[in-house]
Amino acid sequence: MRKLTVSLDHCTYPIYIGAGLLSQLPVYLDEVGIVPDRKLMVISDTQVAPLYGERILASLKQQGYQVDMAVVPAGESSKNLQQFEYLIGECLRFGLDRQSVILALGGGVVGDLAGFVAAAYMRGIPFVQIPTTLLAHDSSVGGKVGVNHALGKNVIGAFHQPAMVLYDVDTLKTLPTRELISGFAEVIKHGLIWDADFVQWLEKNSAELLALRPEKMIEAIYRGCEVKVAIVSQDERESGLRAILNYGHTIGHALEAVSGYIHYTHGEAIAIGMVGAARLSAKVLGTDESVVRKTKELLEAFQLPTQYDGERFPEDRLLLAMKRDKKVRNDEYAFVLTRKIGQVEVVRGIAEEEIRAALQELRKDC
Repeated sequence: MRKLTVSLDHCTYPIYIGAGLLSQLPVYLDEVGIVPDRKLMVISDTQVAPLYGERILASLKQQGYQVDMAVVPAGESSKNLQQFEYLIGECLRFGLDRQSVILALGGGVVGDLAGFVAAAYMRGIPFVQIPTTLLAHDSSVGGKVGVNHALGKNVIGAFHQPAMVLYDVDTLKTLPTRELISGFAEVIKHGLIWDADFVQWLEKNSAELLALRPEKMIEAIYRGCEVKVAIVSQDERESGLRAILNYGHTIGHALEAVSGYIHYTHGEAIAIGMVGAARLSAKVLGTDESVVRKTKELLEAFQLPTQYDGERFPEDRLLLAMKRDKKVRNDEYAFVLTRKIGQVEVVRGIAEEEIRAALQELRKDC
């Protein structure tokens, strides 16, 4: 088991990463002061709850916790205000108070949605992240929670830090292959923005990681979380440095939005977005073309897409979606761009024709 600590001005919390940790959930809850006199609400989805829900409820009840579970449909489409309202109602029905705790059991959608419920319920109650997907190693750390709007991703939300993150890599064994592969996009992102040595390690270990070798997965998740912790600890509320975690997300989020959050998984969209960001970096910053090539090759080694369907999703629709990106100021496009592997920065005021040119190079028909 590996442990990281997130240290912020107003709170500190642990991240535990290892195998078999779910069976010890009550022990870890007790370590962070969540004892049996506090009511718990497990929030999960229709894919994860049948796998782990009853086992977790039984172990918690055996230790004396009062606990219930609320389940939402699996998928990005559940990350909306309707499910948020439903979950608030379930918390009220079960009688959660200000000392109660929400446990987010699932992937990034569940973590974001359950965290937002925790942030809003009675103006904020504690919650615990129990990620069950690879993608969620990123979203479970740092306290960004929220839901989507039809016109934009993650535009409704809050900053609400968890009391703990408990990452049991054994849960990855039940992931569909596409979802597992999708998760590697955020792992790769952490290397591309911060740690060139990590990128080399990923290149060397891609086959073993795709085969879910436990020791390699623990190391990859640890190193990815380590980057996230370093950045969040310096900039919790994305006033500066933390914005670099959005590398690939300006194009990626636009692809998700225009496709109704169903055509591409989050990781697939971000993978395409990172290639687009690298191509745009070459045009705007003069970044060496080898960065584009290396980015593309690494993503393809993990079986991730590096082009998008330009016929189905026209540039004009993508550009309109990008204008709703949270980094936009004074109606100017803003991107996280790279100067070299491991070094990125936010660049504003990029000309639309440069973005169009990068998008054209990303099309499958080019």
